[in-house]
Amino acid sequence: MKLVKLHAKPKLNSPSLLAAWPGISNVAIIAASYLVRKLDFKLLAEVDAPYFFDPIGVLVKSGLVESPQFPQSRFYYWKNEPGKRDIILFIGEDQPGKGYELANLILDLGQRFQAKRVYTFAAALTHIHHSEKPRVWAAATNQQLSDELAATDLVIGGNLQISGLNGLLLGVAKERNMDGVCLLGEVPSYLAVVNSFARIEDIKIDVTELEEQSAESRQRMSQVAAEAMEEYIDYFTEPIWESGEGEDEEEEEDG
Repeated sequence: MKLVKLHAKPKLNSPSLLAAWPGISNVAIIAASYLVRKLDFKLLAEVDAPYFFDPIGVLVKSGLVESPQFPQSRFYYWKNEPGKRDIILFIGEDQPGKGYELANLILDLGQRFQAKRVYTFAAALTHIHHSEKPRVWAAATNQQLSDELAATDLVIGGNLQISGLNGLLLGVAKERNMDGVCLLGEVPSYLAVVNSFARIEDIKIDVTELEEQSAESRQRMSQVAAEAMEEYIDYFTEPIWESGEGEDEEEEEDG
C-alpha cells in the first residue's frame, strides 16, 4: 500500500466498493460524482499518480514552464445508517497506463476495509427512443449474483464488452473471487444508474437534480426530433395545391 496515502482510518460496516473512470458519455464519472456531492462523502485516501501515469507534455504560462500535472485518483468513504453497508468510492480522473496494477491496488484497499462487493458504472449503447424510459443493464462476476440481480428490474443477459477500467476492475475482482457488478445505463440517462445503485445498496439519496436534468434532456430531444421531422416533410413532401394545379392545367390542355 506504499502507493496509497491514507487520510483517514474509519471503522466501516461491510462496505461495498464503487469505482469510476471516464468512459462513453461519462456515465460512470457523472453518476459517481453526484453521489459524492449528495451523500457528503469524506476523503479516505489518494493514489500516488506518477507511478500510474506518464505525462506527455507540460503547460506554459506567461513563458514559464509548469511542473507536470497528474490526474487525481482518490478514495472517499460514506457511512450509511446503522446496520446497513457503508460505501467506499474511488474516482479516477483519467484512464491510467498501468490499469491492471491500479485495479489490484484499488481492490487491495477495499479488502483492507473488508469490502466484499465491487461496483462499476458504464454506458449501454442501445437503440432506445428518447421518449422511452431508460433501462439499466447489469453484468456480474458469478452466476449466483447474476440471479440475484435478475430478481430486480435490471436487464440481464447478452454478450458485450466493457471498455477501460470500468470493465477491467471487475475482471480482476473475479480473479480474487470477489462479487462484482457493472451497472450499464442506457445513454443518456444517469438517473437510472444512480437509482439502481441506491436501491441495491439501500441508500437514501435526493435525485431531484438528476430528475430535472433528465426531463430537460427529453424535452430537448423531443424538440430536435420535431424540427428534424419538419425539415423532412418540407424537403420530401410536395404541397398538395401544387400537385392539384398541375393536374388542372393538364386537364384544360387535354380538353
